[in-house]
Amino acid sequence: MTAAMISIGNFFFKYRNQLFPAIIVALFLLAPPPAQLAGSATAVQVKAIVALLLVIAGLGLRATVIGYAYIQRGGLNKRVYAKDLVTEGMFGVCRNPLYVGNMLIYSGVFLFNGNPLAVMLGIGLFAFIYQCIVLAEEDFLQEKFDDAYRSYCRDVPRWVPRLGRFRSATEGMSFNLRRVIAKDYSTMSATLITLLLIEFYRAAIHDGLSQGLPYLAILAGLLALVGVATGAVSRLKKRGVLSEPKPIH
Repeated sequence: MTAAMISIGNFFFKYRNQLFPAIIVALFLLAPPPAQLAGSATAVQVKAIVALLLVIAGLGLRATVIGYAYIQRGGLNKRVYAKDLVTEGMFGVCRNPLYVGNMLIYSGVFLFNGNPLAVMLGIGLFAFIYQCIVLAEEDFLQEKFDDAYRSYCRDVPRWVPRLGRFRSATEGMSFNLRRVIAKDYSTMSATLITLLLIEFYRAAIHDGLSQGLPYLAILAGLLALVGVATGAVSRLKKRGVLSEPKPIH
């Protein structure tokens, strides 16, 4: 079972940039956002607030991780790879803090859609995929770092952050906001665009293009604004304004 999950994890790690958006689009076409939940429009608003809080928590966690410790563990040639074993910063609180942040974001996105089928299938499927990816990474890290990684695993939990360790794990480190913007602006942009597209989708389905046109125009304007802001940050990065930090060794 574990060997099969490692193979699945390596597959999704390689094609995650193509498969993850495709899965989300397919799920949302299969299960479009509803106008009401259990006959209540208020429940839809409460659901949206909870969803946005989850997304904010996920982006905030990712920002905290990247702001304190930059790692080169994003793969090499689309395969699992790590140059060094990073245990500093939030990696001293949880072994996979970026993936925890991602799951919070995806959970928020599926909940923002609100269709029970999309929520259950989406969260369940992505939880399984990330578990497989983590097993694939652990297999690689254990092979490469051996006893050092085994000791790290004994000391730091895989998924649930031990927040009480945050102060000691980040002691002597400084938070780098510029690094956060440079490394994670694309994730922030993609998340905002996804949420706006879901709302556009919901309004177009339930309000209609004629009645909901002013609201749809506002959403289209916000999408354009996010696109312009993303392009501006990208240009700043290319010009070296958001200089690359040196990785921790």
